[in-house]
Amino acid sequence: PLPRTLPKKYFEEISANISKFGIHGLVIIGGFEAFSGGLELVEGRARFEELCIPLCIVPATVSNNVPGSDFSIGADTALNTITTTCDLIKQSAAGTKRRVFIIETMGGFCGYLATMAGLAAGADAAYIFEEPFSSRDLQANVDHLTEKMKTTVKRGLVLRNERCNENYTMDFIYNLYSEEGKGVFDCRKNVLGHMQQGGSPTPFDRNFGTKMGAKAVAWITGKIKECSRHGRIFANTADSACLLGMRKRSLVFQPIAELRQQTDFEHRIPKEQWWLKLRPILKILAKYNIELDTSERAHLEHLTRKVLVPEATL
Repeated sequence: PLPRTLPKKYFEEISANISKFGIHGLVIIGGFEAFSGGLELVEGRARFEELCIPLCIVPATVSNNVPGSDFSIGADTALNTITTTCDLIKQSAAGTKRRVFIIETMGGFCGYLATMAGLAAGADAAYIFEEPFSSRDLQANVDHLTEKMKTTVKRGLVLRNERCNENYTMDFIYNLYSEEGKGVFDCRKNVLGHMQQGGSPTPFDRNFGTKMGAKAVAWITGKIKECSRHGRIFANTADSACLLGMRKRSLVFQPIAELRQQTDFEHRIPKEQWWLKLRPILKILAKYNIELDTSERAHLEHLTRKVLVPEATL
């Protein structure tokens, strides 16, 4: 496959093809590039009226780093693969030796996979870019593991997101753990790489993809009708270029222009990510002595129920 090219350089050719094939709307399925590409196409509308057609982005990437959606198609499948692999790797150490596994996951700068797989597989630590960590943190994790190993637990699991820190590389963390663990545990490292992509989709991803696809097509056909004038389509408003995302369990269309402010383009992640709130649970599961804020102030969002009022009673 060719490296992904964004549309900006090819507006002329794109416009020519839109005319040539009589394209009346675009559904773009993809990850962060689909989002950035969509933004570029919208910017190009001022100069190329062929680009003034309804446009819908459907987030699909294992990294789950698309602004405007809590989930993207593929992330659940990748998460299952990583968790299963971590389980198998941990199982292989069920013998007598005390051993710590250091596993690297994908996701670019986005720590979603490492965090969620860490929660699911019972990791002792998950290093991610969004939560900066220092050598002191690494040291504290090693000490914690060393103490734990002296008791009953025979194996440890540490996850590292691929771009969590350019200096604390996989080798650095592996070497540190190996050195500090001498006499208590030995280390193995494993970079999961492209194993995390592909595979058979989970039921969640299949159903999610079906729902997203159906909604996107329904929306775009509606927009095409709305924007036609004398058999020609002209869509130039912000709400004619949307990203379909899952926000707290409901699927919503959001103008991509509005999502620009919510995005860290340098690191290709949304500025706010819901799953970061789950990270303290990692520590609790790994038996660290920490307090979790369960006060009203920190009430878990997914527990606040939507109350649907039947229309008849209104």
